[in-house]
Amino acid sequence: MTDLVRLEVEDGIGTIRLDRAPMNALNAEIQHGLIAACREAAQRKDVAAVIVWGGEKVFAAGADIKEMETMSYTDMVDHSALLQDFTRSLAQLPKPTVAAITGYALGGGCEVALACDFRIAADDAVLGQPEVSLGIIPGAGGTQRLARLVGPSRAKDLVFSGRFVKAPEALAIGLVDSVVPASEVYESARSMMARYVGGPAYALRAAKEAIDRGLEVDLDSGLEIERMLFSALFATKDRAIGMRHFVEKGRGPAPFEGA
Repeated sequence: MTDLVRLEVEDGIGTIRLDRAPMNALNAEIQHGLIAACREAAQRKDVAAVIVWGGEKVFAAGADIKEMETMSYTDMVDHSALLQDFTRSLAQLPKPTVAAITGYALGGGCEVALACDFRIAADDAVLGQPEVSLGIIPGAGGTQRLARLVGPSRAKDLVFSGRFVKAPEALAIGLVDSVVPASEVYESARSMMARYVGGPAYALRAAKEAIDRGLEVDLDSGLEIERMLFSALFATKDRAIGMRHFVEKGRGPAPFEGA
């Protein structure tokens, strides 16, 4: 892992910290670092949920354009796989994830946020996909995940125009899930992720997989994905613990083991 991306773990919550001053421009080193951080977070049993955090001032203001500006077509053919992989690694992390957005989340920064399960934004945050102003389009998942999140018409508006979206509009169109004062973004993200600490890890993993994979297929195929994942959970200890707890004590938090 790189010094520009750190995984910090406390009380069952992993924070993937982007740390490349001043704007967290997403160069290749950060992209590789994010892949490594996601891999570590996925493997660690002491991580129940993950926050992606760029710090108090900015989430990520986009890709490193200076790094990309001199690339040829063949250079980008090779590099574009990394652009897809670093956001895919976050989207496929088998645990709940939330982007804690302060300042700007633009271009690649917005694509990182889109790859999370949830997004909490500061009340003065600004999001957008301004790649068209550079003569390109989003290349790290923006055209696909944005359309699935806010619908194709709104996604086309944002991508075609490249305009910036302030936090209230982002909330109104479903681009973010909540808006809080800037000073409360990270703690709000921790509060959201804390509800999954001590939870049934494999059930949460299966729920995420069922929803995400189901969105990519027709309804019957999605129902079959759900059926198989549902059945598979009967092989876990937590299924037995949860059902036994309900039968003996009723509703309430069961003493799950994450197994």
